[in-house]
Amino acid sequence: MVKYFFSQSDIRSSWEHVFSAFWQRYPNPFSKHVLTEDVVFRKVMPDDTLFSRRLLTKTNHLPRWAEKIFPSNLARSVFVIEDSIVDPKNKTLTTFSWNINHTKLMVVEERCVYSVSQEKQAWSQAKREAWISSGVFGFSRAIQEFGLARFKSNQVKAMRGLDYALSTLHGGGPSRPLKASAKDAAEKAKETALATSAKNLASAASPQKPNQFV
Repeated sequence: MVKYFFSQSDIRSSWEHVFSAFWQRYPNPFSKHVLTEDVVFRKVMPDDTLFSRRLLTKTNHLPRWAEKIFPSNLARSVFVIEDSIVDPKNKTLTTFSWNINHTKLMVVEERCVYSVSQEKQAWSQAKREAWISSGVFGFSRAIQEFGLARFKSNQVKAMRGLDYALSTLHGGGPSRPLKASAKDAAEKAKETALATSAKNLASAASPQKPNQFV
């Protein structure tokens, strides 16, 4: 069983502005759960689209009931690969993201398409889909419900963060710096080592083909 999510939002900015703001979303005060971002691959494809792969590090807070079940040494960060295709001719920006650790616990896959609004050409539109799955016997349903609730909360933060980036793009104030979530130096060192391993994995992985986004 897989939990499915869909949303559609209007953005009161042109696609060109949304496209520019997308790459400047972090840091922002609404997405403090996003700790780091790194571009690990980028290439102009034969059809003149731009393919990018980024590695994002996000916080991984478990619900109280899960903390009693899963190991206390479970990494408190989740590493997410985000592939994107920018099509300047058709004015679309399509992203597909998925987590590469904690996959035995839960997998969250997200697809988002930013395009020109069909109703108002001066606006943009964001269509977002997500699939949340878990293979933990006896707890998969509870984990999926938790994952869906967290995803809904984070996607609201994502849209607010994009609005913040758009306001900055139009002359607003600078973004505030990201704050590390580790409570002590030992945990920071551990997460840094894990992030390095995740970045190497993301670099070695084969890029998603463009037809996987349509």
